[in-house]
Amino acid sequence: MEMEMSSEVVISWLPWATLAVSLLYCLTVWRRRTGGGRPLPPGPAPLPLIGNLHNLRAGVLHHTLTSLARVHGPVMMLKLGLSTAVVLSSRDAAREAFTKQDRRIAARPVPDANRAGGFADRSMIFLLSSNPLCKAIRGIHGTHYFSPRSLAAACTVRERKVRDMVAYFRRRAGTVVDIRRTVYGCVLNLLSNTTFSVDVVDDLGGADEAIHGDGAGGLRELVHELVNGVTRPNVSDYFPFLRALDLQGLRRATGRRFEKLFGILDDVIDRRSASKQKRGDYLDSLLDLVSAGKITRDTVPIMLVDVFVAGGDTMTVSVEWAMAVLLRNPSAMAKVRAEIKDVLGGKEVIEEADAERLPYLQAAWKETMRLHPVGPLLVPRMATEDGVEIGGYAVPKGSTVLFNAWAIMRDPELWERPEEFSPERFLHGRAEEFDLRGKEYFEFTPFGSGRRICPGLPLAERVVPFMLASLLHAFDWQLPDGMSADELDMSETFSTANVRAVPLKAVPVLLT
Repeated sequence: MEMEMSSEVVISWLPWATLAVSLLYCLTVWRRRTGGGRPLPPGPAPLPLIGNLHNLRAGVLHHTLTSLARVHGPVMMLKLGLSTAVVLSSRDAAREAFTKQDRRIAARPVPDANRAGGFADRSMIFLLSSNPLCKAIRGIHGTHYFSPRSLAAACTVRERKVRDMVAYFRRRAGTVVDIRRTVYGCVLNLLSNTTFSVDVVDDLGGADEAIHGDGAGGLRELVHELVNGVTRPNVSDYFPFLRALDLQGLRRATGRRFEKLFGILDDVIDRRSASKQKRGDYLDSLLDLVSAGKITRDTVPIMLVDVFVAGGDTMTVSVEWAMAVLLRNPSAMAKVRAEIKDVLGGKEVIEEADAERLPYLQAAWKETMRLHPVGPLLVPRMATEDGVEIGGYAVPKGSTVLFNAWAIMRDPELWERPEEFSPERFLHGRAEEFDLRGKEYFEFTPFGSGRRICPGLPLAERVVPFMLASLLHAFDWQLPDGMSADELDMSETFSTANVRAVPLKAVPVLLT
């Protein structure tokens, strides 16, 4: 009898519950359109519950957002499940955000997978920029790793690792090589040697066989798996009330990978501490700071992870795209090679500083980043306060702010023939005008701008051109199997980085 009465009560209340949900949805849509008196950005009409996720299901994300912005405007709002995103797709909107609202949108939205093991609470990547720990970590990175003095001190180490890469390709001259995998191995070894003086990859282009005796075995594949795991679409990010369930298991899987990664790094750190041997690397600097009481021991592996995760993929993707674009444009490739020959002459081994003397190569790299930025949406930001206004629209507190740098750097109103690869647009006085800091010319911001600009920029602007110069100085590059330049697949895919959909493979030919 009691069960029958409960069923009747539920049935009688069901229409009222449905009406309440409908009214709540209508109120949400109304508030979205009015902003409580302030206009909110326009955007495609969201569906109940899923919002605009259906608008993003096909194609490459930054391409899709660019197409939507052509319809709804350069400041556009999307509902991603129960989360809100505001997408900026014009130079003027970016300028206003970076110059007038920088402090108010300086937070980072935290993907649920990165909450595993408390990583987001300790990493410079996700901490609020005003957080004392974030300021301390960023200051240490800037002083002891990315400063001109520290970069100069580690220059010979980086040069040695790039020479290892050239030697690897030299041994395989005349055969098809996987440029992405080899460059990735080189970049990881470059980072690991400047941070803790250990190679983490033995065979740059082959199986992941690292130097296990130094406690760094398997780091390449582990970092690769970690990045792939945290960038997968996660229902917990679209519907925060489901986070506790971790329905896809991504946070648990990421937690296991973090545990293994920190175990490897802890072993490296403990070996160094026990040996008392100084290597003159970044780890020595961090352990000195631990001894001085300026940071805690458990902060050290987090700081090393920040360097590896952020630096490994980005520099690899940048080099691969530059090589692909030059292979796709033989006339530009010929100009780069002629410049190298004219400037460097018969120099057998080039040095990092030599790349600074190659303006056309530098321009070709900048033009590559304009067409194929590593971070086409930069790193997402989040509005932390009410009152943020961009382009005359209110940006709700708690919403994610995306900068569609890909769209801005291909805007036909800003760039002549925007789809064309033309390094010349960065020459003849424009090299200084379009620097990499994004301080004045917001139509070119491949590394972001403002207080959350990429901290690894000083390293990337040294390493990437040097790697390119080294590859083009040592070899003539050809596409495999008689492929023509026009046949080279230039399609993109996107997770956190704008990678080539098809890994670049080419044939290094020794120069006579």
